[in-house]
Amino acid sequence: MAPFAIAALFLVGSQAACTGRSALEQACLNQPLIRVAAPASTWKFSRTQGSKESESFASISKTAETMQSDPEFAGLIVRCAPKGKIDVLVALIRPFPPRSHPRVTISSTGGGTQTFEASMAAAGAAVLLPDEVSAFAAGKWQTTPSLSVVVKESDTEIKGVVTLSGLREAYNSLAASCGQ
Repeated sequence: MAPFAIAALFLVGSQAACTGRSALEQACLNQPLIRVAAPASTWKFSRTQGSKESESFASISKTAETMQSDPEFAGLIVRCAPKGKIDVLVALIRPFPPRSHPRVTISSTGGGTQTFEASMAAAGAAVLLPDEVSAFAAGKWQTTPSLSVVVKESDTEIKGVVTLSGLREAYNSLAASCGQ
């Protein structure tokens, strides 16, 4: 799986923006920095090679809303799994121990809040949600604007927000690619 790209922040009113404007330079240098989030990312489709030459796995991923998420929260992954299943994972920047079973609380706009016991995947950098969550990605999340996610393990809590726009199309494309 390709690593998540974290949305860049643009600095408006920074010293670099003032270079070459001698009349405005002093005024610009005294302006505070304003952080503006990059536009929301789209669902990224990827295919990775499995351990066998004929084996490959497809997935879609969406990066977190950086201005509304902890720095350790990367985003959401939906991937093809063996035996025709589809898995949903929460991607983290800072991994948990591989044998952890974090509690994941997911709140959707207009859809309520649910808590699940999860397991770890990808050397602790991805939290594998239980099978029942896959049904949400296949159904009600496709008409939900965004999800708020809280991952708790011991005394660590990581929060994030992922917008779900475009999930229906991305999910259908993924489902058509599973098993290929």
